[in-house]
Amino acid sequence: MNAGLQYRVEQFLYRHAELCDAQDWDGYLAQFDEQCEFHLPQWESEQRYTRDPKREMSLIYYPSRAGLEDRVFRIRTGKAASTVPMPRTLHQIGNVRIAEEGDGLLRVRVNWQTLFQRLDQTGSFFGHATYRLKPHGEAWLIARKHIVLLND
Repeated sequence: MNAGLQYRVEQFLYRHAELCDAQDWDGYLAQFDEQCEFHLPQWESEQRYTRDPKREMSLIYYPSRAGLEDRVFRIRTGKAASTVPMPRTLHQIGNVRIAEEGDGLLRVRVNWQTLFQRLDQTGSFFGHATYRLKPHGEAWLIARKHIVLLND
């Protein structure tokens, strides 16, 4: 693997986490391609999570960035009950693995942990995620984000 590519991808993902933690929703959304699929499947059993968001249950599924934009709108207007008040968060990313798919597309797999503080309660979520990144100028846009939450 090209060390320069590894570094640039890691920096892109660290920035993605930083934008979310800073609640910089415009910057966060700008990292997603308009046709980006965002999927957080539900566990079907202890060992299998759902695979087809159109036929099986998901915790979150947006077929395009419009779903994320709607979510941000609900956060900003206080219409998302789960975010009133907004938790303070810290997203951590590690074990970044990159596979080149051709045409400049990258498949990037990461392990992640999110720590949060809300209403005097501290907690964490952890899992792994797979990103499909497509070239955009000197960086990338997220063309797909698939997140597996391991402690739901």
